[in-house]
Amino acid sequence: MTDAPNSQPLKKRALVFCEDAWHGAPLVQDGLRALIEAPFEFEFVTRGDEWSPTLFKNVSVVLVAKANHVSSTDQSPWLTAKTQPAFREFVRGGGGLFLIHSGVCYGDLPEMRALIGGAFLSHPEPCPVTVEPQPRHPVSANVKRFTVHDEHYFVALDVTDAGVFLHTRSPYGTQPGGWIRTEGKGRVCVLTPGHNREVWLHPEYQTLLRNGLLWLANDLR
Repeated sequence: MTDAPNSQPLKKRALVFCEDAWHGAPLVQDGLRALIEAPFEFEFVTRGDEWSPTLFKNVSVVLVAKANHVSSTDQSPWLTAKTQPAFREFVRGGGGLFLIHSGVCYGDLPEMRALIGGAFLSHPEPCPVTVEPQPRHPVSANVKRFTVHDEHYFVALDVTDAGVFLHTRSPYGTQPGGWIRTEGKGRVCVLTPGHNREVWLHPEYQTLLRNGLLWLANDLR
């Protein structure tokens, strides 16, 4: 039995956690919905107190673009020492985890930090940040060097098994701006730029998002 000529292929499910005190949900929602030819159906969770590990069922990728705040108006933590193991179990079971910008702000949760491979430390005032992709890497494939006005994240990269696929450069220095790693049967991808709409909608950043999602879903080697 074959698909009808005009039928569309089934899209994979991606669960997206977004919205914190510094980053509104529309930033992430608009950036992901702008993706061209991305075979994903995005489901957004904006309130951290409305999630449970049961939401991970039948999900290919979990994307976290959210600091540890319940919402933009409630800065109490949505992820705790008790709930953080669900993310490692999801990845070890074969899932893909995408951490974007404020999604690396989990330095005080040891298990989550270990899964990510590092954590946010600080950033200067927003400034011109140049994103420099590394050649011959699946996530940075077809991405050209570009400059945006952004928060330049300074991070601690804790692990030695991280494959850094881009660096970020500003007047304040150079940092690893994107890396991948594996855990069990699953994959982890980190992307630190992404504070504002200009970044999310930039064509080169859109390619990074698409490549990252496809790599996490094992559709890109």
